[in-house]
Amino acid sequence: MSEGVDLGYMGSHVAEKIREMIFSGELLPKARIGQQSTARLLGISRIPVREALRQLESEGLVVILPNSGARVASLDLDECIDTYKLRERLEPLALGESIPHLTPVQIEDIVNRAESLRARGEDALAWLHQDLEFHLATYAGVPSQRLMSMIEGLWNTTHRYRRVLFTTFAPHDFEIANYEHALICDAIVSGHVSRAERQLIAHLERSRIRLSENPGLFF
Repeated sequence: MSEGVDLGYMGSHVAEKIREMIFSGELLPKARIGQQSTARLLGISRIPVREALRQLESEGLVVILPNSGARVASLDLDECIDTYKLRERLEPLALGESIPHLTPVQIEDIVNRAESLRARGEDALAWLHQDLEFHLATYAGVPSQRLMSMIEGLWNTTHRYRRVLFTTFAPHDFEIANYEHALICDAIVSGHVSRAERQLIAHLERSRIRLSENPGLFF
């Protein structure tokens, strides 16, 4: 394996570590991410840390300023709304492209994931992770890796917003989300592409509207 490949792999590995720290709340918005201290913590050189920070900047998770270094990006309402609007366009497209290519095993996996989500009840952190896994499973048949890369990037950007969204949830909100997942599953099982797309748009739109109605969540 070449040095370039090694550095690329290490950069992606470090990016995943820092991303997890941001998503978990260990690194809060506006917190400084020092290259030297991070490299020392992970026992590596500063080069993969620098590459990781550039990758996270492209995802909107980190801001790199001249003479100031890298900091965790603030929670920004405008960015949140814009990103959700992009998701409302791209993810129904992905779902529509995916459904005709899903195998029976993949469809069964989607249904099982929806049932597992329902069983989680109000365990927000577990629900949050399995919600991501459910939606990615519905896109398992997408033939375009470029489209999936774009969607995964948008999910990374909105993950922090989804975390704060769940602070507004009451028990009935989980019930509504689970019901929406069931509707998406039903459309997938029946092979009804346009209905699945409509259900997904409504599902994403509801989250966007909920977040826009709570500007106090952003800082």
